[in-house]
Amino acid sequence: MEMSINNDIKARVPALLERVKEKKPLVHHITNYVTVNDCANAVLAIGGSPIMADDIGEMHDIVSMASALVLNIGTLNERTIESMIIAGKRANELGIPVVFDPVGAGATRMRDKTANRIIDEVKLAVIRGNISEIKAVSGIASRTKGVDAAEEDMLSSGNLDYGKKIAMDLSRRLDCVVAITGPVDIVAEKDKVCFVENGDKMLSTITGSGCVCTSIIAVYCGVTGNYFDAAVAGLISIGIAGEMAREMTAVSNAGSGTYREKLIDSLYLLTAEDIQKRGKVSCHET
Repeated sequence: MEMSINNDIKARVPALLERVKEKKPLVHHITNYVTVNDCANAVLAIGGSPIMADDIGEMHDIVSMASALVLNIGTLNERTIESMIIAGKRANELGIPVVFDPVGAGATRMRDKTANRIIDEVKLAVIRGNISEIKAVSGIASRTKGVDAAEEDMLSSGNLDYGKKIAMDLSRRLDCVVAITGPVDIVAEKDKVCFVENGDKMLSTITGSGCVCTSIIAVYCGVTGNYFDAAVAGLISIGIAGEMAREMTAVSNAGSGTYREKLIDSLYLLTAEDIQKRGKVSCHET
């Protein structure tokens, strides 16, 4: 039996954005150097405060002052792997939510080993990835296209049940929220699932849109203990911002460089009313 929870979540998500702007949560990132600047600016734009420290000597002190922690394995090296483990364990000690982005999982043995180590040693609040990455950390054979999802894995309205099962199974196994991003986004927490259909195809033309999404989810995790709602809020926010950025870009017939700038502008301009009016989310509990 399925029970709709649409009305509840549509009321809670806009209120979370207002809470973000009020509390300005500090989000500590150990992330990749390709997207670090965009992630920091996105966090600032939506109302949070970013810190991007990755030296092992600072982990104890930096994590202690944070509202949420992002671990992103986009540009791996041995030094930052150890920083991630120490930061994650410290966050667990303090009850600080950890959001994990297993960038490129399934592409190399080093990435798979690191992702599995983080999952084994750190209690996660949310894990967010594309379908190929989530399949890889679930132990399902998967191919990636560099750090992007393989074309044969891509989710659409025709195969959402497949993605839903993967997300729900992994959520039960890890006891955390699982978010799969793609043309249609999926958020699962054990027996609850949401499909988010906001977004624009131009998000795939700029590097780091997935990393930014993870950072925005972490911002929301920093103001609520309901990490399912935080993940849904993050996906709706980046999706609507992507739509708004496309609208702004279309006015001047500009390309992906302008779109990247307008995405940050749109996160800054995003309101609770935008989420209420434009959010495309369908949620159910089984």
